[in-house]
Amino acid sequence: MQTAHQQLGGPIVLVWDNLNTHLTAGMRRYIAERDWLTVYQLPPYAPDLNPVEGMVGATAHHHRQPAFADPQDLVTAVRRGLRQLQYRHDVLDGCLTGTGLVPTPP
Repeated sequence: MQTAHQQLGGPIVLVWDNLNTHLTAGMRRYIAERDWLTVYQLPPYAPDLNPVEGMVGATAHHHRQPAFADPQDLVTAVRRGLRQLQYRHDVLDGCLTGTGLVPTPP
């Protein structure tokens, strides 16, 4: 973050989900000590604000297995789903548009 601030030469606004590492006391101190950093925390589940939620939902139907044999199986399944999603511009546009943060595509 410090490097990005130095390279950009200005304030940074960061929008974060509620990943547990984003909510630690150490992270709150880090943010408080930097007047150039503004952080907006998304609600715990905010598919209407976070386009990643829509993309996860769009790839989740590819995961027919209720459990994976090992972490590599999960990684392989996620990569496959994301590869398929990258060619579905309509789905990606829908995920972004669904947030209301970007205009509806023509």
